Amino acid sequence: MPYRPKGLMRRHLLAIAVILTGATGCDNVVWGGAEWRLVSPAATVPDSMAVAEEEPAVPATSRSFGPLLLAGEREGMRVTLAVVGEVRGEGLAPVGGTAEEVEHVLRETAEGSSWILFADGARVGTLTVDGSATSPAFCPARRTVSGVLELVPPASTAQRFLALPRRAADQRRYEAFRPLSDVYDQRVATLTWAGEAIPRNQAAWPAEGLVAARQDIRVFQPAGEPGPAVAATFVYRDRLTVAPPAGQGAYALFILGTRLGEEYQERFSWYRPADAGGKGAPRFFDHLDWDGDGDSEVLLEVLGAQRRWFAALGIRGGQWVRTFQDECGGGAVAGG
Repeated sequence: MPYRPKGLMRRHLLAIAVILTGATGCDNVVWGGAEWRLVSPAATVPDSMAVAEEEPAVPATSRSFGPLLLAGEREGMRVTLAVVGEVRGEGLAPVGGTAEEVEHVLRETAEGSSWILFADGARVGTLTVDGSATSPAFCPARRTVSGVLELVPPASTAQRFLALPRRAADQRRYEAFRPLSDVYDQRVATLTWAGEAIPRNQAAWPAEGLVAARQDIRVFQPAGEPGPAVAATFVYRDRLTVAPPAGQGAYALFILGTRLGEEYQERFSWYRPADAGGKGAPRFFDHLDWDGDGDSEVLLEVLGAQRRWFAALGIRGGQWVRTFQDECGGGAVAGG
């Protein structure tokens, strides 16, 4: 049911700057059951190890790869980013399932690699990788990289980032970083949508009420949409964190809607009962037109009982649908 707002949305501008550097080096990684070693081209070989014959040529890959999408959060002046997937066509694809894919990821994310940072859909800075690891906090375990943030002044307070490799995103322009704050009309709209979605999914009504059950709300301006969008997550007998559900019958409900003219309309909902397939509570992470088609995609972070994973939304035929999900949540999908 559309919801008609009583007022316009307010925008807020953040300010100030952070600038630092990165480094290069070698990388030893045990990932996916195999050990890989990447050596910087600047590394030297002792004379005792020198050989007369030429080094064998690096074998060509069997297919071309799209840019990797990374996502992560800052800790002080540093940020740690996890590999989400490969941008392929108009969607995301999992990467790292084969030895060739693992090698590609390791090379792309080696120390010294340069990345363009985005926050709230805008280009906000760069990152030079100076450290890497394999994080078991994700399902599946995935490659992470870290480095010191270099941001434009207005984005100095940004907390969450998406990143694309410099070679693929360096031509993208810097845009104004203006995060949006939720307002009364948007909060009421999400309550209206949840009030319709809960009985539609034959789910239990939260005893504490919808306001208490709504544990996350984010407002953003998607590229390709005439008005702002609002996303919210409601949980029942659970918490929006990595932890087992608090009780039987727990569920999570993610809802996204947009403002069209003077009305807010629900455009997408995702109901996940914990009893059916295990806990998986989706929440908005960030948005970006990462495939360059003129429309924003939305990255979701899905919180499970022990680990977390990623999912993505995109616009197909004018509709918001779920286009990707890590294998822990069922794999790549098309449709809501």
